[in-house]
Amino acid sequence: MSSVWLFLAIGSLFLAIVLIGIAIEQTMAEKHRAVRLLESQVTTAGGQAAPRVDLREEELKENFGSRVFVPIVARAGRVARRVTPLDARDRLERKLLVAGSPAGWDAERVLAFKIIGAVAGFIAALLLLQLVDLSSFLQIVVIALLTFVGFVAPDSILNNRVEDRKKEILRTLSDTLDLLTISVEAGLSLNAAIAQVVRNVPGVLSSEFARMLQEIQLGVPRSEAFRHLAERTDVEELNSFALAMIQADIFGVSIASVLRTQAAQLRIKRRQAIEAKAQQTPVKIVFPLVLCVLPALFVVIVGPGAIQIFNSFINLK
Repeated sequence: MSSVWLFLAIGSLFLAIVLIGIAIEQTMAEKHRAVRLLESQVTTAGGQAAPRVDLREEELKENFGSRVFVPIVARAGRVARRVTPLDARDRLERKLLVAGSPAGWDAERVLAFKIIGAVAGFIAALLLLQLVDLSSFLQIVVIALLTFVGFVAPDSILNNRVEDRKKEILRTLSDTLDLLTISVEAGLSLNAAIAQVVRNVPGVLSSEFARMLQEIQLGVPRSEAFRHLAERTDVEELNSFALAMIQADIFGVSIASVLRTQAAQLRIKRRQAIEAKAQQTPVKIVFPLVLCVLPALFVVIVGPGAIQIFNSFINLK
């Protein structure tokens, strides 16, 4: 490859990094822009209407990168939406919901970053091939591998966010159910017990319960609110709890007894999971023991004897 391709690869890689940075900056700015526009339209304390805001002037106040490159990212997202199957986009939206609907994240933006990541991986492969001399087959493999890595990188980030959120929910679920059980048995209603949990247990699960309580206060049936809670979290233990509460609400079963049973079952599952991890420990330490500990131990124990035996053979000669 000529030096022209090298400069082109470096410039394209720099452009991709700039696009990603500007898109992240624009994501943070979008959260405050709508609030500023609404505040500008609200009447003042004296009853006089605030001056109208010219949207064009507001657009021109943004920096050059936000006005030029962010529409490119949005256009890439629209192109990705056209070429992406509908079920794949639905799965991505479902994954974003389970991830907690991060601010500034949507399916189109993730798809746009997948395209940008694939282009950046392709350019990085061209740049790497300028520095390393490989055969034609290995060049194709490197280009395909880095392009694939750049394409799946946004999915990997999103999957890690989903897994971290599930682990945090599962970690606080046992204590949350215990507090719910104690509150209901003390005489509080289920809604009041949920409000007690929201006030006293911080974390992701508490925020999800707060959202469910808001839905109930807005008129959503409690069974539907529990179903929405299960859809937003996608944790097996919490899904079982939501299903039990839905059945109790439909058939009129005592809420306190259902909560007590669910809390006991969750403690049993938690203990079984800890025991399963404890049983996996000997298997996990086999390879570090064989590769790291035993060689050093053999050197310390067998080393002096081996040296003496070697010296004895030399003296015999």
